[in-house]
Amino acid sequence: MDPVAGCFAEEQFREICAELQQPAPAGAEWELLVNASGVRIYRLLDQQTGLYEYKVFGILKDCSPALLADVYMDLDYRKQWDQYVKEIYEKECNGETVTYWEVKYPFPMSNRDYVYIRHRRDLDVEGRKIYVVLAQSVSLPQFPEKSGVIRVNQYKQRLAIESDGHQGSKVFMYHFDNPGGQIPSWLINWAAKNGIPNFLKDMVKACQNYLSQT
Repeated sequence: MDPVAGCFAEEQFREICAELQQPAPAGAEWELLVNASGVRIYRLLDQQTGLYEYKVFGILKDCSPALLADVYMDLDYRKQWDQYVKEIYEKECNGETVTYWEVKYPFPMSNRDYVYIRHRRDLDVEGRKIYVVLAQSVSLPQFPEKSGVIRVNQYKQRLAIESDGHQGSKVFMYHFDNPGGQIPSWLINWAAKNGIPNFLKDMVKACQNYLSQT
């Protein structure tokens, strides 16, 4: 199946490649939140939800772009390294590969689950190899909501990866996630501030262990 079919257009892949080349987000409204260990995280307030959109720019050392993209896409392996995964799998629906993902939340909060489409493309941009993954939530009758689990209907992630010129990867990531329910926005924002850097660290560790697992 054509990887750009469905919900993603060609220009969306190209836009993420362009973001990868920027030192910071365009527009003064983006606020620098974290600048540590070669990673800079910016946020922009979404007035409608009170939550933030995030843009991440960074260098992940000792992890090649191809390996990083493979680890990100490998859902079976993610069950091993991501402690928050309760369940994750892919299912064919109407000719499209759809991902189901249930995330563990600490008691007394309810778990969240996601239904989303993601596409990966390996692009050649002016001689540079760039790996791009786009993901976005969808609503499908094949994935009814579960009792006791809150469905996340607003989820979007964009990832672009290329070589840093050495043994690591230059990375850009966009992320927005509205977990819904009764969780205060300040708590969601606090969790995202800490969770995004931790996720990147865990993914680098997963890359280092990947070849021995496959």
